[in-house]
Amino acid sequence: MTEVPDHLLRRSRERREALGAAPTGGGDGGGGGDEAPPAGPPSDDDGEKIPASLLTGQAATPAAAATAPAAAPRAAAAAATAVAASPLKGPEGHTQRLLTVVKAGSIQDVKAQPTDKVHVWPHLLVGEFVASLAMTAFLLVFSVFVNAPLLATANFNFTPNPSKAPWYFLGLQELLTMFHPMVAGVTIPGIGIFGLILAPFTDRNPSHKPEDRKFAVALFTLFLMFWAVLVIIGSFFRGPGFNFTLPWRDGLFFDL
Repeated sequence: MTEVPDHLLRRSRERREALGAAPTGGGDGGGGGDEAPPAGPPSDDDGEKIPASLLTGQAATPAAAATAPAAAPRAAAAAATAVAASPLKGPEGHTQRLLTVVKAGSIQDVKAQPTDKVHVWPHLLVGEFVASLAMTAFLLVFSVFVNAPLLATANFNFTPNPSKAPWYFLGLQELLTMFHPMVAGVTIPGIGIFGLILAPFTDRNPSHKPEDRKFAVALFTLFLMFWAVLVIIGSFFRGPGFNFTLPWRDGLFFDL
């Protein structure tokens, strides 16, 4: 027969005493009311003290609870037979087991999600404002000690040779020596600008690490080197008539 824990036996005995029923399992039937059952492992008689509703896993009805003290021995005997025949099962045939109470904090893994987003104000604008102040102070001090590289007054009767555009337009001027003006001034710059517009939609990698943005880094490097090479050629390798020349042989035809 299934062994009954000591705490269930004790609670059953206290309940019987509270209801006025004579305890069983110790002494004779006439004078054993004041004697406690002997300590030690529960016997088969101790198992009869457990209500049938506890052994079968079913809730007792109010009527059955009222008559439980009188019918306890017979119900316990029937329940003992049922327990010996089949194990205890709960709803839908699931075997009931004693579970350990676990604190909620030990099974919930709550971690703060790192974020790389900050507010524009004050995190971004304060840094930009300080950088602009620093650059303004640098230009002010630099202009005190270094004169601006201005040329002489322009003479409309004299056209310098070579006549070069400012350095930021020398790339376009260099393209004009290689292609038709429509291609050099409209088609090639338009394709470059359109490619830069499509870059964010082509490379949708959310990472901000350069090693993870190979496509974006390669596209920007190609665009930068393309114009840098054209500007360098137009600045240092173009002489009179905007012809190709070597600066270490014919000199430098470029003014800052």
